[in-house]
Amino acid sequence: MIGRFGIDDVRPQVSGRTLPSKAVVGEVVPISALVWREGHDAVAATLVIMQPDGEQFSVHMQQERHRPDYVHAVFVPDTEGLWRFRVDAWSDVMATWRNAITKKLNAGQSDAELANDIAHGVELFEAAAAQTPATERGLLHAAATALADDSRGLAERITPALSEEVIEVLEAYPLREQVTQGPVCDILVERREALVNSWYELFPRSTGGVDANGAPVHGTWDSTAKALDRVAEMGFDTVYFPPIHPIGTLNRKGRNNTLTPEVGDVGSPWAVGSEDGGHDAFHPELGGEKEFLSMLEHAKELGLEIALDFALQAAPDHPWAHEHPEFFTVLADGTIAYAENPPKKYQDIYPINFDNAPEALYDEIYRVLMYWVNLGITTFRVDNPHTKPVNFWHWLIAKVHTTHPEVIFLAEAFTRPPRMYGLAKAGFSQSYTHFTWKTSKDELTDFTQMLVTVADVSRPNLFVNTPDILHASLQNGGPAAFAIRATLAATLSPLWGVYSGYELYESEPVKPGSEEYLDSEKYELRPRDFAAAAQRGESLEPYITLLNTIRRENPALQQLRQIRFHEVGNDQIIAYSKVDAVTGNTVLVVVNLDPHSTQEGMVAVNAEAIGRHPGESLPVHDLITGATYVWTAGEDNYVRLWPQGHVAHIFRLPEASPQSREILAFRQIPDHDYRP
Repeated sequence: MIGRFGIDDVRPQVSGRTLPSKAVVGEVVPISALVWREGHDAVAATLVIMQPDGEQFSVHMQQERHRPDYVHAVFVPDTEGLWRFRVDAWSDVMATWRNAITKKLNAGQSDAELANDIAHGVELFEAAAAQTPATERGLLHAAATALADDSRGLAERITPALSEEVIEVLEAYPLREQVTQGPVCDILVERREALVNSWYELFPRSTGGVDANGAPVHGTWDSTAKALDRVAEMGFDTVYFPPIHPIGTLNRKGRNNTLTPEVGDVGSPWAVGSEDGGHDAFHPELGGEKEFLSMLEHAKELGLEIALDFALQAAPDHPWAHEHPEFFTVLADGTIAYAENPPKKYQDIYPINFDNAPEALYDEIYRVLMYWVNLGITTFRVDNPHTKPVNFWHWLIAKVHTTHPEVIFLAEAFTRPPRMYGLAKAGFSQSYTHFTWKTSKDELTDFTQMLVTVADVSRPNLFVNTPDILHASLQNGGPAAFAIRATLAATLSPLWGVYSGYELYESEPVKPGSEEYLDSEKYELRPRDFAAAAQRGESLEPYITLLNTIRRENPALQQLRQIRFHEVGNDQIIAYSKVDAVTGNTVLVVVNLDPHSTQEGMVAVNAEAIGRHPGESLPVHDLITGATYVWTAGEDNYVRLWPQGHVAHIFRLPEASPQSREILAFRQIPDHDYRP
């Protein structure tokens, strides 16, 4: 539909407004649109925000500096629910009048030549005053009075109408004509933890320690509860457990993924189900529901949220395999097909077929999920969701959110971008990413710019490692590589994650060229003596704790939509900044990407990117070392970073000015547009 004025390219907008974009409570949400009209008269725009309770408010939109006809504004949702917004374009008659009369005045036109303009100005200011609250309209009345007073000189008559004070009142209470309403767009606002969170992954079964002979002891919910204390002390928010269900005995995998298990081998927890139960049962050695709830209560006392793995697959002896063979693919020889991802084979797992009996299958999966929700679990890490139909996830997540909108779903989807973003659009709150494979400066820059561009729909959780992914950089980089990757993950995104053992620099692969761990915890118990490692000074725990503290104390690191990279004349050093539009909190991160060598270079601080003037003195306080340096905005500043302990600077800068915050908050769209 064509309106009186053009309103195009409204953002955020997902799939032609058929699906909502995303935000969380307290997040600065940038809104933009291309607004245009015929001729030379001024056009302006208002952002109209509709709250979940039906109340609405308006925000004046600013013209962008570098893109003609684009306008932008920001708002911060303060409650969960479905928010809506609309961009209204309107004829800015006051701006048109100011522009015309200023040009004519500067051209030296006389009182007589400007008589009609002045008379029109009196009418406009009287109309503007009539719609302005009594406490604010005095300046507008004074401007109208001055314009109408022909006993004054020309400049004296016009100057009050052009004052900054008058313009501020008109921006707050604009005189709008020929208002054109744009399309209504939806924003689903979730709880803040969907965006700002630090995750730690541990296997409950590995928390039992060792016996008198040094043999691993299977963990219980009691030993798991004790293990949570250390995680809480490191400042993590969410603790993720791999599957906690009974593990299949048929085709059970042995240590290091062998097909010949020995007596006592515990198998892979992702081979869910046995004669002891399925997805709604506990592994018998961990304990039952009562013990689980006790552990859950302890976690809450520590300020931790427990996330469970939701792995929709079954071991050959899962109850579903006997009671619901229609949930699987039956081959011509009558056997059920096991999972494969060539050349990998998973003989201990049956993948689910979502097309054979969808109604019964959907109902059963929903029943299982709600069992855990009703126990108090509000976060799920979903295993391989990209191998299941996306419409199933859309149905399931929407159905859960009807009664429990607080539930967070993390997609473990290391797959192509369209699938990852498709899952996000289907309802997933967070997603794993390809961060673990991005190591060079160019790769990290391009990757991060992509994350910012799709922030309207996808929230990246940057895990530094997983039980499946031990990247070559960690295998070969020594302790410095672990500190570097943790710094990047913790500061590039408000969401990051660590798999247990990372703090101990575990780095030995099962074989050269593999990303699998030797003696992988996926197939055996892996008790760790964290205290002994810390006493020997062989632990990254203090640094991880510091990173989580810095994240918690700096709002700039809690937002995703804005990041700016700064030039460094050394490809082994990366520098980037973030600014929080609400508080003005500004952080500049400089990281040495080389875990083997000292690197130095000059950081060219982009003054505009941090809301400063070129040449402005800039005290930068290093939150890692406590040192303070004086840099200069817009100029080169020297850095030297070394792998033996000082791999990065995380600088806190003086707060950005209120005038620059909204401009800084509006994200910079890179050359390549990755929007889904």
